[in-house]
Amino acid sequence: MNIETPCIAVCMINPQTNLCYGCGRTMPEIARWPRMASAERLAIMAGLPQRMADAGMDVPQPRRRRASATDTPA
Repeated sequence: MNIETPCIAVCMINPQTNLCYGCGRTMPEIARWPRMASAERLAIMAGLPQRMADAGMDVPQPRRRRASATDTPA
């Protein structure tokens, strides 16, 4: 099972905002993430860039996925 996640492996909490520097989630959200329904995760993820911007945090750009041998050309 593949769980949607905004994690970019920069896992540190900003002490002023209580948001993760990498993804913008709070500690309670991170702790509950595996138990959340997909719709709840997607709803939170949709608001993370604005949440981080509102807190004055840099919004990380999504990392590009490397092509694998199983990818087919478009």
